[in-house]
Amino acid sequence: MLAKVISGATQGLESIPITVEVDINNKSLPSFTIVGLPSKSVEESKERVRAAIKNSGADFPPHRITVNLAPADIPKEGPAYDLPIALGILIASGQLTVEIKKHLFFGELSLDGTLRHTHGILPIALLTKERKYKGLFIPEINAKEAAIVDGVKIFPVTSLISLFHHFNGTQIIKNHPHISFSRLQEEVIVDFDLSDIKGQEQAKRALEISAAGGHNLHLKGVPGAGKTMLARALPGILPDLTETEALEVTKIYSITGNIPEGASIIKVRPFRAPHHTTSRIGLIGGSSHRTPGEISLAHRGVLFLDEFPEFPRHVLEALRQPIEDGIVTISRAAGTVTYPAKFVLVAASNPCPCGFWGDPVKRCRCMPGQIAQYKKRISGPIIDRIDLHIDLPPVKVDRLTSDLKCETSQRVKKRVQKARNMQTLRYKKIKLVCNSDLNSKNVKELIPLSSDSTKLLRQAVSTMHLSARTYYRSIKVARTIADLEGEENISLSNVAEALQYRPKEEL
Repeated sequence: MLAKVISGATQGLESIPITVEVDINNKSLPSFTIVGLPSKSVEESKERVRAAIKNSGADFPPHRITVNLAPADIPKEGPAYDLPIALGILIASGQLTVEIKKHLFFGELSLDGTLRHTHGILPIALLTKERKYKGLFIPEINAKEAAIVDGVKIFPVTSLISLFHHFNGTQIIKNHPHISFSRLQEEVIVDFDLSDIKGQEQAKRALEISAAGGHNLHLKGVPGAGKTMLARALPGILPDLTETEALEVTKIYSITGNIPEGASIIKVRPFRAPHHTTSRIGLIGGSSHRTPGEISLAHRGVLFLDEFPEFPRHVLEALRQPIEDGIVTISRAAGTVTYPAKFVLVAASNPCPCGFWGDPVKRCRCMPGQIAQYKKRISGPIIDRIDLHIDLPPVKVDRLTSDLKCETSQRVKKRVQKARNMQTLRYKKIKLVCNSDLNSKNVKELIPLSSDSTKLLRQAVSTMHLSARTYYRSIKVARTIADLEGEENISLSNVAEALQYRPKEEL
């Protein structure tokens, strides 16, 4: 007898329907075969399914069982096909009679028949809505993650036996209610509040501009100047994720298994801080499974690279295209996938290997050649893609011991949120969310400049030797500064402030 059960496979961040065909031939010797380009984890599902069916009180057919995962030219990975395979065997063996053509099944089985937490639920839920299936049967522990998608009936399944009772009508599984995005509240946990950081007012201003417009930031200073503290304080002033942004982030975290069990959706902007020994694949993504890297996990959030020059040169150079385009394309023998990578890069570095070059008190012990070689670790094209460059001086002791109260992160965040709302409204027609998302064509069309501002920029290009990329990035920074001030047009002072954030080597 032949049975067909609909499941799904995730390629990149998108899911496609997979038909699980189960055929049982009672005229052949007992065997269990899975075809359709299954990976090792799919092959191992044979033993999980066998044990789950037996431990649920059902009979495992002692016949030839052939499972085909169609279409057969798409690689299948992961244990999520356990549930549809087990259900197909129960239907094909005549132990269960049910019509399930318009339903989708997805989940990993334990040996006792219960369903375990499974990766990639959100893309499957979106597929269910897109293809207009009647319902989605998934592990109960993943139900909240799928319930954020409106218009989809989510059936939380605890075990194989509970699914059996549901289709027999003895114990119906109630569908999970939809979870509204606006009702979800997650508190941002930050390491430092801006009020905890004494001094470094210019760096705090740059941090505010970076958060408001999504601009990349480079903090350079002697050890102990507060580079890491400032970077760790950034999450506390970032604007709230919109629903569209939250779904983008959650899809990435769903396929990588980074969503906490029982959670629904990621509402806090990511903050990723990989160590400088991270490999290129770890940062960019890849491997044989084409998994997302740190830059995709930081999508719509912050990627903090401490000890920036200590990262291998080839790793930093791999950041060029993602910083510019906001996406990363990974090509392997198994196929090509594209992941989003719109992040704010915050880089922190010392001025020299010992860290004290330019310090007014401590003496630098580095040779001139060592300092020059240290600076060469960061290439010009990478520097060119960073909008804000700040040199942090050592904090004086009188500032550290002062009782003067500094502005809190909550107060700064209100200004940042107001500026970001202006940008989202301004770019609504072209579906962009902040100034850093604009390309050169958008800048020309959407950011008008006065004659005085244009004249100042022309002078800057000539005297500071700015590239075309830096020219447009400076305009975008000036637009963000104007947004923070609530101004409709860019003033001359906005452009002047934007230009002062270029690295001093350009002067």
